[in-house]
Amino acid sequence: MEGNKDESERCISIAEKHIADGEKEKALKFLNKAEKLYPSVKARDLMEKLSKLNGSTAGRRQSGDGADNNVHKDKATKNNNRSEKGGSGHPGKSPDDYTEDQLIAVKRIKKCKDYYEILGVSKDATDVDLKKAYRKLALKMHPDKNKAPGATEAFKAIGNAFSVLSDADKRKKYDLYGEDIVHHSRNCSRDEQFDYSRGFEGDISAEELFNMFFGGGFPTGNVYVHRRTQHNGQYQRAAQSESGYNLLVQLAPVLILIFLSLMGSFLVPDAPFSLHRSQKYSNEKKTNQLKVQYFVKDDFHIDSNYDLRRIERQVEDEYVSNLRTSCFKERSYKETLIWRAKNYGDSKLYKKAMNMEVPSCNHLNNLYGG
Repeated sequence: MEGNKDESERCISIAEKHIADGEKEKALKFLNKAEKLYPSVKARDLMEKLSKLNGSTAGRRQSGDGADNNVHKDKATKNNNRSEKGGSGHPGKSPDDYTEDQLIAVKRIKKCKDYYEILGVSKDATDVDLKKAYRKLALKMHPDKNKAPGATEAFKAIGNAFSVLSDADKRKKYDLYGEDIVHHSRNCSRDEQFDYSRGFEGDISAEELFNMFFGGGFPTGNVYVHRRTQHNGQYQRAAQSESGYNLLVQLAPVLILIFLSLMGSFLVPDAPFSLHRSQKYSNEKKTNQLKVQYFVKDDFHIDSNYDLRRIERQVEDEYVSNLRTSCFKERSYKETLIWRAKNYGDSKLYKKAMNMEVPSCNHLNNLYGG
């Protein structure tokens, strides 16, 4: 996306400043972020140069320091391994700098069996309850604050839990299918972890969710948090716009039908007559042949006898058609009662059915003298 490309270029610019200042680790951090947001040749070239530079520097130090350097290297390797297990820390802080309570909190998250248990809320928790729980746990479990082993995974689990449960659709599916819906989402794309919330991309990280929620993070190292928050605000606005567009598309057929109905009422002219009296059709008339009563408007005007005969034929045709329809219904109802009476041996019902009148049929016969 164009927004990711812009943010990636900003990260590359920041990385170049750190390279100029000799801060290679910070530069590499922003280059990795740029590559994640929007892969580019420039970012990869800079990362490759930094790797070569670090390699040559390490070689010179090793040749100069001898055995002492190997000891320091072994210690650094152990520290790096512990850092990977316990979460991302900051230079100058020990990876084992955590309390017993922090370790217990991490272990509790790992033992949880569902998202509700992770956040410590009930299944009928409201949005307010979810936000309170997430705010409390995310601050406590953020890797910049909690150095206990597994804190990073626990922090991600909290983000996943809040993202699913705070979305009405995902929460409904999660309540029905449990973890299956999460695994399905992870298989939808090679790099996706989960679609945290409506309007956000599937590759959003727990750290980015944290930054969006709090409008920033911990001030140590998160230099571009404010810009990233603004960028995610663009995602939200784009999602709202897309939602409105989808709603409009769904309502389009209904709106078209309503429009056509309204247009039809204006474009189709009124009938010249009606078989029933109304405020619009108030003047009574009768046809010459069958003496059928009909009604016309006040401005009814016929220029010739031919036009009058044509209208009267329409009146009689419509009247006779209505009679035939009513006659068919009356006979069908009468025959149904007769059949039911015979089938159940009900003499009273049979007598009632035989005596039942069919006025429309009688009137139809009288019209044609039959």
